[in-house]
Amino acid sequence: MFALQSTAPSLAPPVAMLVVFALLGAVVGAVGSAVARRLSNPVAKYRVLYAGVLLPFALLAYGVLALLGFGGAVAATALGGTDGVAATLLADFVGLLGAGLVGLAAYAPTVRGVRAVRDIDLSTGRALARMARYVVGLSAVVAVVIAPLRLTGTASPLGLAGVFVLVVAATLVGSPWIVAAVRSTATPTGATRERVDALRERAGLDVRDVRVLDTDDEETATVHVRGPPGYRRLFVTTTFLDRFDDDTAAALLAVEAGRIEAHVLPARAGSVVAAAVPLVASVAGRGPRWVLLGAAFVALGVGFGLCRRGVRAADDHAAARVGADAVADALERYADVHGMEPTRRRVPNPLSINVALGDRIDRLRER
Repeated sequence: MFALQSTAPSLAPPVAMLVVFALLGAVVGAVGSAVARRLSNPVAKYRVLYAGVLLPFALLAYGVLALLGFGGAVAATALGGTDGVAATLLADFVGLLGAGLVGLAAYAPTVRGVRAVRDIDLSTGRALARMARYVVGLSAVVAVVIAPLRLTGTASPLGLAGVFVLVVAATLVGSPWIVAAVRSTATPTGATRERVDALRERAGLDVRDVRVLDTDDEETATVHVRGPPGYRRLFVTTTFLDRFDDDTAAALLAVEAGRIEAHVLPARAGSVVAAAVPLVASVAGRGPRWVLLGAAFVALGVGFGLCRRGVRAADDHAAARVGADAVADALERYADVHGMEPTRRRVPNPLSINVALGDRIDRLRER
C-alpha cells in the first residue's frame, strides 16, 4: 500500500488471489452465520462474528493483496505507470477497495441470518448496496489521508505508525462529514426537528446540528455524536425515532451526552494508537521486541479499562440527569428492539471496550 514498485507488477496473480479470498470470504461468512444462528443470543453473536472474524479476514486479504502489488498493478494497467499523484491515489484506493470487496463477499451470506434472527425485512441486495457505499467512501477517505506519506516517500515502519495516528485523528475530526458522505442522511424538519430538539434539551445534549439516518429496513435504533468540540453532529436513526418513546429516547441521548463528558470515543482511539506505536516499533526492530510487545499489550489493556470506566461514567451521568431506573429501562428497551439478550459477565473481559449490557442494567438497578 505504501510503496509502489518501480516496475509494474503483473495484474494476474493479485486478481486471482482476490477471487480466492472473495470465495473463501463467502464460505467463512456462510459458516459463521450458520453457527451464530444456532447459538444463544444470536444477535450479539453476529456482532462478534463481524468484529472478530470477518473484519480480521478482510484485513488479512488486504495485507496479502498489498504484498502482491494489487493496487500498483491496477494503477499501471489503467494509467500506464505507477508514478505521480494520480497513480498513488488510485493504487491505494484500489488496494483498500479490494479488501472491502472481500469483506462484502463475507458479509453477504450473513444478511439472511440476521434477517431471520431479528425478524426484519432487510433484502440482501439493499444491505450490500449500503455496505458497498460505505466501503467505497471509506476507501477514498483513507487513500486521500495517506497520500502525503506516500508521495514524500516516508514509508518506513515508524512512518506507517505516524500515518496510522494521522488517519485516526482525521477520522475523529472529520467524522461528521465522513458519515454524511457514506450514509444517506436527512436534516430533520417540522415536528421531527421539534421533537429531537426537545429530547436533546431534556437529555442535556449540546450539538451543533442533527442528521437522520434511514434505517427502516435494518431497524437499527442507534444514536451517535461525532465531531470535535464546537462542531458536534448528532446522528439519529429513523428507527430510533419510530420505536422509542420520549422517555426511552431522552435516556439514551443522556447516555450519549455522558459519553461525551467522559471522552469515551477519544479514549478508544487513543487506546488503539497507544498500542499500535510500540507494536509497529517492535516489528520494525526499533527496540527490544518483547518489551515493546509487552508495552503494546499493557497500553491496550489500560486503555480499554479506561474505556469501560468511561461507559460506566456515562451511565452515571445519564442517571443523574433522568434517573437510574429510566436509563435501565431504556437499555432494556434498546436490547428488545434489536432482539438482543442483555449479557452479563462474572469477570470483565480485559480486551473489551464495552461493559456488558446486562451488567450496566444491573448496576443502574442497584442505584
